[in-house]
Amino acid sequence: MSGTSMDGIDAVLVSFQNNTVTIHASHTTPYPDQIRHRLLAASQNQAAPDEVGELDTLVGTLFSEAANEVIQKSGFDPTAIRAIGSHGQTIRHQPSGTAPFSIQIGNPSVVAEATNVTTVADFRRRDMAAKGQGAPLVPAFHKAFFSSNTENRCILNLGGIANITWLPASENTPATGFDTGPANALMDAWCLDQTGLPFDSDGHWAFEGSVNQELLEDMLSDAYFSKTPPKSTGKERFNLDWVRTLVGRHPEIPAEDIQRTLLQLTVTSVVDQLPETRGLRVYVCGGGARNPLLMEELGKALPEAQLSLTSELGLDPQMVEPVAFAWLAKQALEGKPGNLPEVTGAAGPRILGAIYPA
Repeated sequence: MSGTSMDGIDAVLVSFQNNTVTIHASHTTPYPDQIRHRLLAASQNQAAPDEVGELDTLVGTLFSEAANEVIQKSGFDPTAIRAIGSHGQTIRHQPSGTAPFSIQIGNPSVVAEATNVTTVADFRRRDMAAKGQGAPLVPAFHKAFFSSNTENRCILNLGGIANITWLPASENTPATGFDTGPANALMDAWCLDQTGLPFDSDGHWAFEGSVNQELLEDMLSDAYFSKTPPKSTGKERFNLDWVRTLVGRHPEIPAEDIQRTLLQLTVTSVVDQLPETRGLRVYVCGGGARNPLLMEELGKALPEAQLSLTSELGLDPQMVEPVAFAWLAKQALEGKPGNLPEVTGAAGPRILGAIYPA
């Protein structure tokens, strides 16, 4: 899969037995710079139909190459692979309005043809057809593999967009989850715009700056943060133009202060939307888990909670989402639901994904 950060394709070969996951191999394929720039443009409605169609094929080819590479690394014969779960690359997600939609490209027919492995894709649209948000979908996997009957847990995914999954210890309290807002997306966009680098490695640039409180409060006034779940969002809302508009109201703020303020926006918007923090265990996954400054500030903002990584639950923080979509493919093949209606707002449990035979 490739998330909203659009930095590359994560492929993982896994097997499932009961509630355990075994990772046999993993592989990450960075997007070529030209493809990444074209994808970013498409996500901002700056791509004609011909461009979207071409990207659909090109991304499908890149996904199939990543899948073949991870199969080769694993040593397994391709005939032993039951299926590929291919999330694709989201270029537009609009869950509200009169005609909600979500578009993921990366032609699954290309993937199935190039790998000769049955491919499951198009996971989001069935949930949306059932009046759901189509996102986030990973809470169903979180519930299946990370729940505890002894402690309340929160799984915090810090990808391009941040989302939380609330897993109460009590079986009488349903799991919940939603997108809290931007995680790395705005920091990456501002860093690329100001420095030419695709991301702020280890938060070094943000460390040089200071939080501008007036700008932070202006950012937090966005209506999304106070919206009641179910809710989901993406780069359609939180993008470089959004940053520029707000920065324009606060002239002469140094670029590094803006980067530091964007990091604080992620921290504050996550913490403010947690149902509770006292005695809570928060397990972090996603690219943001590799940002020491972001993790440090989250820890400071959650003094009553215990901040950990999902590796303590047996799964590498960078592997949670790709493993989740492998699990969603498994659910589809077995005719089992892959969504949590209490998270997405769908009318009920639904089998997610379309199957493209080898």
